Amino acid sequence: MTPSPRVLVVEDEQDIAGLIKHTLERSGEMEVEVVGSGDAALKAVTVRTPDVIILDLNLPVLNGLEVCRILRSRAQTARVPILIVTARTGESDRVTGLDIGADDYVTKPFSPRELAARVRAVLRRGRPDESPAKPLVYRGKHILADFDAISVAVDGDPIKLTRREFELLKYLVENKNRVISRDRLLERVWGYERLIETRSVDVHVGRLRGKLGDAGRQIETVVGLGYRFVE
Repeated sequence: MTPSPRVLVVEDEQDIAGLIKHTLERSGEMEVEVVGSGDAALKAVTVRTPDVIILDLNLPVLNGLEVCRILRSRAQTARVPILIVTARTGESDRVTGLDIGADDYVTKPFSPRELAARVRAVLRRGRPDESPAKPLVYRGKHILADFDAISVAVDGDPIKLTRREFELLKYLVENKNRVISRDRLLERVWGYERLIETRSVDVHVGRLRGKLGDAGRQIETVVGLGYRFVE
């Protein structure tokens, strides 16, 4: 039998940690481990690499942002999905988390149903495709993207994208000159059900445009509909 996916919850508030653990384990499909500090999280992942990490920002010893930076710098955990759970609602905090490698964020107070949906989504995306897509290379006026080699350059200069930004660019390029709705992007890039808010798409598109510089203008906003990558 295939082992149950393992979720590491890094949360120092016991009531919240218990709620998350109960929510994710009640279906019997996941195994949840809870630790209460940043240093404990780093120790836990060295013993056994989790399939998903749910990470609070306000932690003792090491805060969540520092833990995220360390996890992304290690080969063992560089590709493990990280969902930040935070009481901080400012956009700068969310953008910082996304920039250092978190896959998404959930603000407190959160809906247990929504959190469970997000975890299921990243688990689905982590499964290998039955028929892998053919390697894709895009050569444009400014952008050279080798999606098979996970390499993107703008005007000859390599740029560093987060995993979500990379996947977003890849999907838009694959569907160039077509308008893609936010709901469609959530479904195909994030793997989320429609109950999830679309604000995360706008944040990621904004950050992606910024990193692409002048080439970011190739990602057009189609008011009321979504986004389109144009030649």
